[in-house]
Amino acid sequence: MSAKPLQGLSSIVPSAPETALSRGLRRPRTLVGLFIITCCMVLGVLAPLLSPHSPLDQSFGALEKMSFEHPLGTDELGRDLMARVLFGIRVDLIVAIFAIPTGAFLGCTLGVLSANNQWYGTLLQRFFDLMLAFTALVMGMLIAAIVGSGITAVIITVTLVNVPLFGRITRSAVMTQLNRDYAVAAQVLGVSRSRLMWRHILPNSLDALIVQVALSFTMAVFIEGAMSFVGVGVRPPDPSLGSTLKASINFLGQTPAYSLAPMVVMTLLVLGFTLVSDGINQALLKR
Repeated sequence: MSAKPLQGLSSIVPSAPETALSRGLRRPRTLVGLFIITCCMVLGVLAPLLSPHSPLDQSFGALEKMSFEHPLGTDELGRDLMARVLFGIRVDLIVAIFAIPTGAFLGCTLGVLSANNQWYGTLLQRFFDLMLAFTALVMGMLIAAIVGSGITAVIITVTLVNVPLFGRITRSAVMTQLNRDYAVAAQVLGVSRSRLMWRHILPNSLDALIVQVALSFTMAVFIEGAMSFVGVGVRPPDPSLGSTLKASINFLGQTPAYSLAPMVVMTLLVLGFTLVSDGINQALLKR
């Protein structure tokens, strides 16, 4: 194909959403969310340096109050609560870093397939309906029954929960872009479907996917906490925010920090990712 038709096509192809995305990242609520997330991530990454104690070390000082040696006190086995909370943040980060990109990749791939083929589209939509019929906790219990409790079960659950979400969003966005003038003109000019898809359709479909990524991080925090709380996620003695919160139920009156610390951290993580997704979404809608 000659370069001239492609130059004509580039003049009618809309620009990718970098401008709207950068505008969204500069919004005050987005900056506040990013600040909260960054602080939590730094605490998790630097957990071995910030806490002089191991989250697994037991002592005779059970359920101690907050002190200089134990800023958040200790649990029923004498383990330092600050260490368990800081290392618990690392668990949530590990789950999100491994599960969300995998779920997004699988979902986007299936979404593109369903948008390009009517038969595949119908089949995959029914498959997505089946996956969405399971709540995250029910799916987590099913996965834990198959592979066993632990962080692996949490990662698989978060991945599977995100597949139909990204799949449907991608399919809807791709089908919308395929009906626009630049896509129709490109097909008339003979641009291959794969080139049109990867060079133009998908870059112009990123806006909704970016917002979903931020929401998926929020969901990952909830799923890890819920699965660990009911005993099918990360289980003691391994630290996690959900398992620490579960263990604190019987000691709420004795050491309030036992339950407040993981609860506050989980709330901050959810708040941070929610503010980021909301800020980017508003900027993209006002594009």
